[in-house]
Amino acid sequence: MSRAPRDVRVSRTQFGETWVYESIVGALPGIDLTDGEAIALQLGLFEVFVVFFAWAYDLWQAVVPGTIAVGVAAVGSVVMLRMGRTTRETNLPDAYTRLLFGSSIEVVLGVLAFVALVTHLFVYDPLQGQTTLLESVFGRQPPVVVVYLTLLVLWDLCYRIGTSWWAAIVSVWGSWRYTVDPATARTLRIADGWNVVFGVAQVALVPFILDQPVMLLAVGGHVVAVTVVSTVAAVTLDVDENS
Repeated sequence: MSRAPRDVRVSRTQFGETWVYESIVGALPGIDLTDGEAIALQLGLFEVFVVFFAWAYDLWQAVVPGTIAVGVAAVGSVVMLRMGRTTRETNLPDAYTRLLFGSSIEVVLGVLAFVALVTHLFVYDPLQGQTTLLESVFGRQPPVVVVYLTLLVLWDLCYRIGTSWWAAIVSVWGSWRYTVDPATARTLRIADGWNVVFGVAQVALVPFILDQPVMLLAVGGHVVAVTVVSTVAAVTLDVDENS
């Protein structure tokens, strides 16, 4: 496969140089948060709601899975911010960064994952004639506000999963298409490593879906796929040692 020459650099800002999550955090009016502060706020706010509603509706059995889900989403936030910053530090062609950040395809993938999850929870799972996943956590008549919070956290997870998919796909595409200098190669491999970290973090969800074969397959398949694709991207980078 032929390698494409480097593109002439132009301003990335005209195409967007951040993922949607980064743009939202950076655009909050009157608020200037560091990465750590933004993630701590996200983690703390969600966890307060988890504990409050567990207390208000006597749903203490939901605290552990809720906390794990919030924690995994927070890891996803860390990874997104680190991957985004790491990638933007490289001397990459504009086409690469435009595709990764400016296309917003990670949102599309996140929506597809979320719709599939909602369909599973509210249609497929009840049709199996057994206790559903939602019933096992919240009982047969879950409070509306608790379901709302649950779906919000699940969307948070799905969006980050969509970002992970897209980052892995763009990474392997870039590895096959472009020749990079050693410093850029090291930076890209660090970004791939961060993507694998988020995949591994999702293993924490597995104990809560062991009796859900479809979800277990989806989560396990995602973790394996992202790990394999990110590893392939890191290994197959075409590096110009003379640059």
